[in-house]
Amino acid sequence: MAFLEHNGATIHYEVSGDGFPVLLIAPGGMHSEIDKWNSMPWNPLTALAADHQVIAMDQRNAGQSKAPITASDGWSTYTADQLALMDHLDIDRFAIAGMCIGGPYIAGLCTAAPDRVAAAVMLQPIGLDNNRAAFYDMFDAWRAQVAPDHGEADDSVFDQFRSNMYDGDFLFNTTREQATAIATPTMVLMGDDLYHPESTSRELADLLPNCTFVEHWKSGDALASATELIASFLAAAS
Repeated sequence: MAFLEHNGATIHYEVSGDGFPVLLIAPGGMHSEIDKWNSMPWNPLTALAADHQVIAMDQRNAGQSKAPITASDGWSTYTADQLALMDHLDIDRFAIAGMCIGGPYIAGLCTAAPDRVAAAVMLQPIGLDNNRAAFYDMFDAWRAQVAPDHGEADDSVFDQFRSNMYDGDFLFNTTREQATAIATPTMVLMGDDLYHPESTSRELADLLPNCTFVEHWKSGDALASATELIASFLAAAS
């Protein structure tokens, strides 16, 4: 079990396999933690470890990662944690695979450190499509769980944090204009529900200048085909 101490946060991470490094950003919204991968249709912990060095992490205040909560917390706070982990591991250039909330995190990393991200796989990215209230509700459910351990954060702090995370447009941390500037080779595997709107996946695929789009991937032959496509896509990046 490994931990990174970074700016007051304790970030839990796991490293497995050998080869070109791939940072994993787990699904689960504010509960983005390593174990969530084990219940997903595609699990990079098993799918990628044979050919890649796989770096999985619990985001702050999810799983075994802990950090104080402040009114300035937001997407860039998580981006800083993610880059700090790669610095800690002496990894300069890497690919990323992320599901759900991993979509905006990937966009944030591609924007903040474009020279470091070799390729990115976004599986059913979250996005705004008449669903902001659902993200508020999701955040507030997480707040109710973690608040007893965070006496430093009152309701006004949590409210500002929620605003920082979910008051934005499109990918919440990335506008449509910003998406068009992401040159990183990217694969988008389509979402199809309230939190992961099909509209977001399709528009993102149209906006990103170097994107491979996969509509069907969650089961049966489609999952087998998508698994092969992801492996080939990441192999080309290395």
